[in-house]
This record gives sequence, structure tokens and C-alpha cells, in this order.
Amino acid sequence: MNLKLFVLALFLGMYISSGLQAQPVKKHGNLSVKGTQLTDENGNATVLNGVSYGWHNWWPRFYNKESVKWLATDWKCSAVRAAMGVDPAKGYIDQPEWSKEKVEAVIQGAIENDIYVIIDWHSHTIKLDAAKVFFAEMATKYGKHPHIIYEIFNEPVKDSWPMVKEYSIELIKTIRAIDPDNIILVGNPHWDQDIHLVADDPIVGYSNIMYTVHFYAGTHGKSLRDRSDYALKKGIPIFISESAGMEASGNGPINYTEWQNWIDWCETNKISLISWSVADKNETCSMLKTTAASEGNWKEEDMKESGIKTRELLRKQAEKNK
Repeated sequence: MNLKLFVLALFLGMYISSGLQAQPVKKHGNLSVKGTQLTDENGNATVLNGVSYGWHNWWPRFYNKESVKWLATDWKCSAVRAAMGVDPAKGYIDQPEWSKEKVEAVIQGAIENDIYVIIDWHSHTIKLDAAKVFFAEMATKYGKHPHIIYEIFNEPVKDSWPMVKEYSIELIKTIRAIDPDNIILVGNPHWDQDIHLVADDPIVGYSNIMYTVHFYAGTHGKSLRDRSDYALKKGIPIFISESAGMEASGNGPINYTEWQNWIDWCETNKISLISWSVADKNETCSMLKTTAASEGNWKEEDMKESGIKTRELLRKQAEKNK
């Protein structure tokens, strides 16, 4: 082979390999829930791994299709979470059109890059009427896409499980009237810590419903895993839509031992794991420094410890799931 042909073959090989990057939605298709397990369209157990963007109203600069592409291709995320702030200034209640614009940029980026996307109603209080309007619009615009996952209540804080359950049923009805099958994630009281209450009184009559558990390894350990084990034994499907290695405050050192315990527990139980967060706030859990470009292409010097370690974890998980 002469030099020109060799260079051409090398270029074609590089081009083809770049086009063969993981395509989670093409691989798994429409997701569903069988027992406690998230499954793909062929009934195979499926685990999603990825990251959550920080509150859109405080870190809107990262809410763009380019950053999604970087997370899909370089970080090897199979899912991202668009955390739409609801209550604070510049949140959905205050600026609904701008808020939807930010979230939809992430949704569209996920669809274009063939990864799943969690549309997260990032609130700590019940706002039923506003949530119904928002999710009806999202289901109408995007419900035909298998990429979509709805998280209808990020972290209830003061509301009881009966109140959250009643709210959730209303949202499930709203979504299911438009989108009959995409996954819906349901929260539970006290920052998604009371999964044992769900286990004793779950929502019935609806399919493809999962319940969220959130952990911060510096604060939450075996006792929350025990609650989660109790729920799994009672047939409750769990999805960890927010997690990190430090304290629940978002600060403090990363507890690597307990974080690994959680990672191992998720792998053992085939539970999806989303890490918090794509933001540049001066805190341990924000993965990026202020030097990080809004559109991705982040170098190691642009990432904080949690970002570097989360990227390593995601790339390892992607390799395992090939």
C-alpha cells in the first residue's frame, strides 16, 4: 500500500470509529419497568449512568446542545438530567418561557446525541397546577421520543407521602393521557430518603413508574441502603436520579469509601445512577471550575475533584456496558 492509500485508510478508520460511539437509545430503545428492574425494548436489564445539570436558573450557561454532546461523547453519559428550577428567581414560576428554552436545549441535545434525558421538575414544594401545564407541554412535544424520562417532583421536603402520592397520581394521569409509556420518576418525602414509606403504600394501576432515591455519600450510608433494600424486596423499582460523594450540603470532603459502597450497591442491584452536578459554584459537588467553557471541551484543569472522578466513573461504566 502506498503512502496516500495508507493515509486515506487511516483517516477512514478514524472516521468510522468516531461514528461508532455508544448510542444508548439506538441500543436500548423504549424503556420499561419489569418488577424492580429498568429494562430495554427487548426485556433486557438496563442501567443508565450520567450526570445532572445544576439548577437552570443559576447555571444556565451550561444548558446547550454542545455541552450535552460533550457529556455523551467524552464523559460517555447514557443519560443527562435537566434540573429545571421551579421556585427561585428566574425559575419556571417566574420565567416559564425562558426556563423551557433552557431545558429544551438539553432535551434536543440528548435526542441529537442519542442519549436519554430526564426532564426534572426541580422543586421542593408542591405546585400541582403549574406542573400539570409544564408536563402536558413536554409530553406533547417530546413524548414520541424514547429518549424522554419525566421526573415529576425532585425532592419533597415537608410534604407527607400521602400528599406526594396524591400529587404524583395527578401528574401521572396528565402525562399518560398524552404519552402512554415513557418512564416516570416519582419522588418521596425528606429529600427522597423515605423510600420505605413508598414500599408500604405504593402507587398502583400505572406502568413504567419508578421511585427516586437521592444520596450524598458523606451523609447517607448503610441506613439509606437498608431502606432501599427493604423497598426492593417489596417490589419497588428504584432510580437514583441525584447523587454525589460528599455531604448533603454539597460541601465537605468526598467520602470515597462510602461513595464506592453506593456504586457497588447500584451495580449489584442494576440500579441507574445520576451524579450531581454540571455547575461551577464554589462547592465540592459542582463538577466544574469557572474556567470551564459553557459548551464542553473541558480539560482536567477545568474540572474539580468531583468532576474528574465522576468522568472516570462514567467512562469505566460505559466500558463495562459495551
